[in-house]
Amino acid sequence: MPFKKKNQTTLTVLSLILITAILLFTVRVYSIQVGKADEFVDKNDGAASVLTAVLKAPRGEILDCYGRQIAINRDGYNIVFNKAYVKENLNDIILSLINLLSEHNTPWKDELPMSASAPYGFVEDGDTKKLIKELELAHYATAENCFKEMVERYKLEGYTADEQRKIMGVRYSMAIADFSISYPFTFAEDIPTELMRKVSESSFRLDGVTVEVVPFREYTDTSLAVNLIGTVGPIYAEDWEEYKAKGYSYDDKVGKSGIEKWGEEYLRGTDGEITYRLDSDGNIISKEVTMKPVAGKTIMLTLDKKMQRTAQDSLEKTIKNLQADGGTVVAGAAVATRIDTGEVICAANYPTYDSATMGQNYDTLINNPAKPLTDRAFQGVYPIGSTIKPIVAVAAMENSLYNLGETIYCERTYKFFSDYTPSCMHYHGSMNLKNALSKSCNYFFFELGRRVGALTLTDYFKQFGLGVKTGVEVDDAAGIITEPKSNGFGGDTLQISIGQMNAFTPLQLANYTATLANGGTHYKATLIDKIVSYDMSETYDEKKPEAVNTVSISEATLKAVKEGMLSVTEDGTGRAALGDYFIKVGGKTGTSEVTDKADHSIFVAFAPFDNPEIAISVVLEHGSSGYSAGTIVRDMLDAYFYSGDDLLGEEMPFIVLD
Repeated sequence: MPFKKKNQTTLTVLSLILITAILLFTVRVYSIQVGKADEFVDKNDGAASVLTAVLKAPRGEILDCYGRQIAINRDGYNIVFNKAYVKENLNDIILSLINLLSEHNTPWKDELPMSASAPYGFVEDGDTKKLIKELELAHYATAENCFKEMVERYKLEGYTADEQRKIMGVRYSMAIADFSISYPFTFAEDIPTELMRKVSESSFRLDGVTVEVVPFREYTDTSLAVNLIGTVGPIYAEDWEEYKAKGYSYDDKVGKSGIEKWGEEYLRGTDGEITYRLDSDGNIISKEVTMKPVAGKTIMLTLDKKMQRTAQDSLEKTIKNLQADGGTVVAGAAVATRIDTGEVICAANYPTYDSATMGQNYDTLINNPAKPLTDRAFQGVYPIGSTIKPIVAVAAMENSLYNLGETIYCERTYKFFSDYTPSCMHYHGSMNLKNALSKSCNYFFFELGRRVGALTLTDYFKQFGLGVKTGVEVDDAAGIITEPKSNGFGGDTLQISIGQMNAFTPLQLANYTATLANGGTHYKATLIDKIVSYDMSETYDEKKPEAVNTVSISEATLKAVKEGMLSVTEDGTGRAALGDYFIKVGGKTGTSEVTDKADHSIFVAFAPFDNPEIAISVVLEHGSSGYSAGTIVRDMLDAYFYSGDDLLGEEMPFIVLD
């Protein structure tokens, strides 16, 4: 009996252990399957692989200084191939889409560098080396070799030669774009709404094809400040690896010029992600947006959209009127900057172009002798004639080489040097500084320039920002400046004293005028006001005025030079344009000589005279006389001081001056 009792005890213990183990196992299973179901569900859905694809983020917008739209986004439709859903009938689907797009005269992606029709040779300027490398053929492979290889590689044997060429064009484009689940392929961009509907209605037989709503760049005025705003475009094949490393997709659009290029790091949004889970056969089990796209930042410019339009229109109208009257003027530029910041308010060019039609008109534009693609405002360099004279006056007075009240007698021909005797335009007689600036007496400034010397003059030019880069965010020219080795005297010194020999940009002219008007602070030129969030609720970077240097100008010198520039507009060479203007304006006209052609016409101005806010420069190529540009200066001042405008739904107030 004791033995039987011992066995019973052992059995009871073992039973308790087993029950305890079962209970613990049950609790653990419950914890995993119920308590932590969300945590483990993705790990138990049978997925053999996980891949992600990009969700495009909208590009940031570009606005003027008041928030008025310049470059914005609009919704459009793209036809996209998604690798995750593509079946074995890819060639048939491509051909169906091509036929459908052909009916609507809509282009599709075809980067194959071979002619679209028989005999299918290599196209001129096509990247045949890349094609041959992609097909893994010998470097001497012919177009026929490439065609044959693609027929075999893409399984096109059952199609006509014309159909083969069309399909292989798309298949090759897919290949070089790294077509995969992670990189969907954009077959056609910005398709018409009617075509979008037809493709959507046919989606049941177009495996892997979707119509996606995507943001497209749009310019509210396609002829406004086109050189400055710039363009966006596709990533070039030779740049693809660089952009790919930065996280771009092959079909992304990037800034190609102007602010669009400069601001790429701000304007580019942060793409989102969609995650696909696939089984061992490559079938999609599930998909989920795992990261939402974030729109790019918005750039607010210093440009005033209304002033920009006014400057462009006035420039065009004035030039056309001068041409109609038999004038020789061919082109021009106009720039306005803020006196105390260096901000560019407007920068106009004529002739110019329309960005909406630039592509189709490119050959005409590039061959136009007037060079409408050139940004004359920032890159055109011109001898600036008598508009240099205020700097010459500053240099003479600040170096005690001319005393206020001193008169110089203009007898027209300057005879100080026996081997070079240039002439003034008139016999002015006895002239003081004010009259010399007002009447633009060359004789007076020959004498001041001789006293100062070429080396010192050149140093002052640079201090005022002439002959050096302005620092503006887009491409600009440094100008052309003579680098004298000493303060030696002679013909060159006399010439640079009246604005010959050197050549500067209209932007530099406006910047120099602003430097003089504000008392000597030379600011870096800028087009950027601030960087804000897409919805404008947050400011990331607000630009502050950046002083490059300060020109030492005494109050007496500044007062004398500015009064001379006021006299220019009240009773001097600028009187015709601004003599009756409702506020006082300081200015200086200029004509600069051009070999075998008519002189350039130049005008600089600042206003209001007593408390300057704005500086302006206008250059008319071969405009003959300085006052020709005065009408444009007046129109720009009107736009700044006078005009009301619809400003983000509110009336822009008039500026009232005492």
